[in-house]
Amino acid sequence: MGRLGASCDYESLRNVRISENQARLASLGLEKTVSELRSIASPAKPEKTTPVRKYCKRIFVSTSLRRSDRLKGISGDICKSNSLRYSERLREKSVFSASKLNRRILSYGEGEEEAKRPANAPLLDFDTTKLRPSPEVLSRRCDSKDRGSVYDPIFGICCHFCRQKKLCGEEDCKRCGDLDMDEQCLGKTDCSACHSTNGVLCRGCLKVRYGEEMEEVRENKEWMCPHCIEEKGINPYWICNSSLCLKKRKMVPTGIAIFRAREAGYKSVAHLLMDKLQNAAKRRK
Repeated sequence: MGRLGASCDYESLRNVRISENQARLASLGLEKTVSELRSIASPAKPEKTTPVRKYCKRIFVSTSLRRSDRLKGISGDICKSNSLRYSERLREKSVFSASKLNRRILSYGEGEEEAKRPANAPLLDFDTTKLRPSPEVLSRRCDSKDRGSVYDPIFGICCHFCRQKKLCGEEDCKRCGDLDMDEQCLGKTDCSACHSTNGVLCRGCLKVRYGEEMEEVRENKEWMCPHCIEEKGINPYWICNSSLCLKKRKMVPTGIAIFRAREAGYKSVAHLLMDKLQNAAKRRK
């Protein structure tokens, strides 16, 4: 009971002291000042309001939509009458664009003597005088006789194997020396059967890859490329060993195999490959 009475006296004394302090602050007029200071120290946070973005619908009316003739319901006959869109190359805006530069044509003569134009004499259907190489460039043409020393994407004839579009290194070639488009290139072969790009080989590739000399091919008017020899069945297993043709056969390209062929005693890479194909056929039997 003693402790309970002591706590009650303390609480009563505390309450009396609080009331006296509040009365003293009221007499001094400090209550309002204290409340203002508290409001300043902890101002009320304003409620956050998310601004509403105004929606603006975009209307594309500057140009009409492009539709294909199929979606517009236009028939094929009407489409043919419309003007076609051509690139600047086809519209001959450039000197390089009269047509495909090395386009082969079927007619190589007039009247009853029409024949296929040789592949080593492609027709350039534009004014060749505008793109003629300089005399300094042509003077370096015969520095290398095997494949030629001057690369020319316009006048050069592409070899089927090395795919180098060079002017040949033959000194008396009018096609590469004088740029006479009606003459055949003496440094590139031409198949008498197909007259296609498959039979165009330079002197270096002809000797290294097939073991033939350009002079012998030039004298032989019936010379045929490996493609035609295989197609006609003249020489079994004699095939073209260019990387393009080997890939079509699902075979791995030989790369630089001339050294391996000569070490094994073969005349060319084609002879090495022919022997391998023969041995493989015998093992299958």
